[in-house]
Amino acid sequence: MSGVAGSNQDADIDLARLFAAVWERKRRVLGITVLAAGVAFAATTMMKPSFRGEARILIESRSATFIGGQAQPAANDPILDALNITSQAEVLQSSDLIKEVARELRLYEIAEFDPDGQSLLPNPLVLLGLAQDPLSVAPEERVIREFREKLKVYPVENSRIIAIEFSSHDPKLAAAIPNKMAEVYLTFQSGAKLDTQSDTARWLEPEIASLTEKVREAERKVADYRAEAGLFQTAQSGSFAAQQLNDISAELTRVRGERANAQARAENVRAALEAGRDSDTMADVVGSQVIQRLKETEANLQAQISDQSTVLLDNHPRLKGLKAQLQGIRRQIDSETQNILASLDNEAEVSRLREEQLIQQLNALKSNSARVGEEEVGLRALEREAAAQRQLLETYLARYREAASRQGPGAAPADARIVSTAIEPMQPYFPKVVPIVIVVALASLILSAIAIMLAELFSGRALKLPAERQMEDAEAEQTVHQVHRMQAEAVAEFERIEAAAREQAPEPTADLPQDEPAAAVPADGDEAFGIDNVAGYLSRYDVSVALAVSPEGDQGSTATVILARAVADHGRTVVLLDMTGSALPSLLMGAATLPGVTDLLCGEAAFGEAIHPDRLSEAHIIPQGKSAAAIAMKAIDRLPMIIDALADAYDHVLVECGPADLEGVSRLSRGRDTEIIFSVGDPEGEVFLDRLKAFADAGYGNLLVMQSGNAAPDRGSRAA
Repeated sequence: MSGVAGSNQDADIDLARLFAAVWERKRRVLGITVLAAGVAFAATTMMKPSFRGEARILIESRSATFIGGQAQPAANDPILDALNITSQAEVLQSSDLIKEVARELRLYEIAEFDPDGQSLLPNPLVLLGLAQDPLSVAPEERVIREFREKLKVYPVENSRIIAIEFSSHDPKLAAAIPNKMAEVYLTFQSGAKLDTQSDTARWLEPEIASLTEKVREAERKVADYRAEAGLFQTAQSGSFAAQQLNDISAELTRVRGERANAQARAENVRAALEAGRDSDTMADVVGSQVIQRLKETEANLQAQISDQSTVLLDNHPRLKGLKAQLQGIRRQIDSETQNILASLDNEAEVSRLREEQLIQQLNALKSNSARVGEEEVGLRALEREAAAQRQLLETYLARYREAASRQGPGAAPADARIVSTAIEPMQPYFPKVVPIVIVVALASLILSAIAIMLAELFSGRALKLPAERQMEDAEAEQTVHQVHRMQAEAVAEFERIEAAAREQAPEPTADLPQDEPAAAVPADGDEAFGIDNVAGYLSRYDVSVALAVSPEGDQGSTATVILARAVADHGRTVVLLDMTGSALPSLLMGAATLPGVTDLLCGEAAFGEAIHPDRLSEAHIIPQGKSAAAIAMKAIDRLPMIIDALADAYDHVLVECGPADLEGVSRLSRGRDTEIIFSVGDPEGEVFLDRLKAFADAGYGNLLVMQSGNAAPDRGSRAA
């Protein structure tokens, strides 16, 4: 049904219209842009410029290098990780450091850092009690608060550098304050190291004195214990008993070797004598000086005997004398050999006796060593205690000497150094006049264009219906202004018709026989039924459902609204179902923006939410609704069930179909006996007569003509 397709169809945004609307107002947009740029330029030029200076500090572990070697790393050197760098950045923002910088640069005397204290006019908020009096805060706190607002300290990413930025209206201060902060920070760092060394030295002094006394007492205990236990110490740092035991053991070994050697030599000589071997084969015998002399004498005598034997006979006295001497020498050699053997036996015996003595001494020393070992356990414990105390004392002395040597100027450099000093800036960083003016101008231009586009969208001038709607509806090309004008004309027509209907009294309508249904078509010179006549007819014949068709559009829909109110004035319950495309009945009865029939069909509202009272009567209205009509038309088959449900609850159900055709009405009618009311202004118009004839030819018998432009009682009748 063409009348159902309404204004809730999906609409497209007309981009060309949006840009055209902006172009139409280009003078206004340019004026706003120029005005905003001028205001921005004036504001920025009137602002007091701010300058920014930056100094940078490198965090690194630094120690003083002493003459004669490299400096040893301190045990408490900082670990240069990300947390340490961040911590040092927080130290740079500490109140103590800021106070020191403010004191040295005399920032308390500068109005920029104490505007509340330097201001001559009182703060109105303070006078009204809405703010705290800033003068109640100490001047240092006010300066620190203002200082922090201008200060920015941050670690440079992926480095050990900390940047110090400071902004000020004075370029000299913008450079001097970061540099002074860096200097004070290095002084604080160095002072902290010196304080650490001083604290260390002060703590070590009594500790060293106490340890010295403890070491002296421990060493005295070791000496007393050693004297009482007889644990005399030798040059080899061992006990005297152990040294004796070692010496006797070594002597015993030596004596045993000598005895074994003497016994072996004696046995060798004895065996040679028993075997009758010549003495020349025995080393001990040959080595004897006596034997050697005797051997020489024997050799001389043999030589003489040999010489004399050549000239003398064997019985010669001289030769006999020589042989007698030779025999005597040989007996002396044998005797001396026996003496050597006895000497060797004596030497072996002496070694054996010495061995026995040494064994006795060794056994005595072993028993003494066992006692000494037990006593050395206590001695070693005392020595360990003395050594530990001595080592600790030496460590403390070394630390004390190191701490004392690092207390002088320059001995404890800070773990940081300045790598970049702030220089006096030549250009202010704020305000940047040209960028600000450009940004404000662009923002004004964009916002003005957006405001115009939004106005066009909300007014509906930038919306257009889809192509299918433009092809089916010849009036779709009308602008939104024309639609509003038509609605205004319909409201005026409604007020005119309603006023005319109230001025004329209704006339009773004769009972009409119901044998055969026929169209209530006015005869020549007769008038169609008036609105009150139709209302009386519906009440008299208890018509529960009637479809109102308005071939002329909104004028007929206006008459249907008056008809519903007239039926309500007769004391009957009536509900009007708005199925028009313009939603004029919903507008006239004050329910144009409320949920209605499209919401029921889409399932987005219940019956109770879709039925609303008329603003001027007891009638009820189910408006067109807020859901999309295209989606609601997919569930149009549910509309007869909705009408049936309304018929059970109300005496009369009026369905205003607008300029619906035969096909659209057929989808809503429950049969050919459905009451159909034609609301027309000109009952003799050709368009209306053709449509009436089409309904009659289709088999519709209950056709009622209601003249929307005349409220007088109708003289026509329903003929059999």
